[in-house]
Amino acid sequence: MKTVACIVQPGFAPFEFGLACEAFGLDRSDEGIPNFDFRIVAPDPGPVPANMGFSINVDADLAFADEADLVVITPIPREAWDRIDERVIGVVQRAVARGAWVLTVCSGSFVVAAAGVLNGRRATTHWRYADTMAAMYPEIDVDPNVLYVQDGRIITSAGTAAGLDACLHLLRIELGAEMTNTIARRMVVPPQRDGGQAQFIAKPLPESSSLSLAPVAEWMLENLTLDLSVDQLAHRAHMSPRTFARRFKADYGTTPAAWLGRQRIIQAQRLLEQTDLGLDAIAAECGFGSAAVLRQNFGRMLALTPTAYRARFTCTAPAAEAVA
Repeated sequence: MKTVACIVQPGFAPFEFGLACEAFGLDRSDEGIPNFDFRIVAPDPGPVPANMGFSINVDADLAFADEADLVVITPIPREAWDRIDERVIGVVQRAVARGAWVLTVCSGSFVVAAAGVLNGRRATTHWRYADTMAAMYPEIDVDPNVLYVQDGRIITSAGTAAGLDACLHLLRIELGAEMTNTIARRMVVPPQRDGGQAQFIAKPLPESSSLSLAPVAEWMLENLTLDLSVDQLAHRAHMSPRTFARRFKADYGTTPAAWLGRQRIIQAQRLLEQTDLGLDAIAAECGFGSAAVLRQNFGRMLALTPTAYRARFTCTAPAAEAVA
């Protein structure tokens, strides 16, 4: 992925637009991250009003989007959902036809839905709009309970910060785990939020009492090779298994097993990128037990074999030094 077109339309949301600029538009070459040819485009170049009382001036029309490797669709206002610009619909249809990535943030999913390319696919949008989207487009399997969904090369995401999770997910696919972690550290955000986490977390900012789970989570990361059960983790947290499972999901947005599985995959990605260890050794290091179990979990989560991932993302010496 080398070229990125971010489409803005009248009434766009500045924060979600900024996410795309932050994820794909910054120069991070000093940290060994390749730059993208990132351009902001609009159906009608010139001043494009945001939904916050100001405008941005966009110089480029949609022509660049027809050749970009990634097309990002920023949110559009509710009053535009049933009258999507046909020129933008055409861009989306052609992007999907040629195999480019398409990523939407929040209500930008309505643009892709109107293009017909989500029919028969799973997708998401902000939970407040999910019922409307499902009613307008019954051919789409709308899931309101996740942060983002990847179906083929189309990624739809929920509201606001979930769009950043979707961007990091795509960067992880294209650049690998370590470079994406470097980007996330620079953004000062966690790189590991899974798409399957709930949009609404019961305690988005946990009370200080719930921070008692942080040491347990850190201990889990330090002991990925162990067979960790909820009973064992609950005992370490001085809670009953039921209370621990409930508190963990409230604080981390997913089950202990799902969170642990994701951390093991992330560790496997790092080892595949930075070492020449065999798959059996990596499986043992990450707590999968065998190469076969590693392949099964790796493929299910990343739609890629460990061998193919290593071939694509093995760090060269300069890149590895930059990441370090």
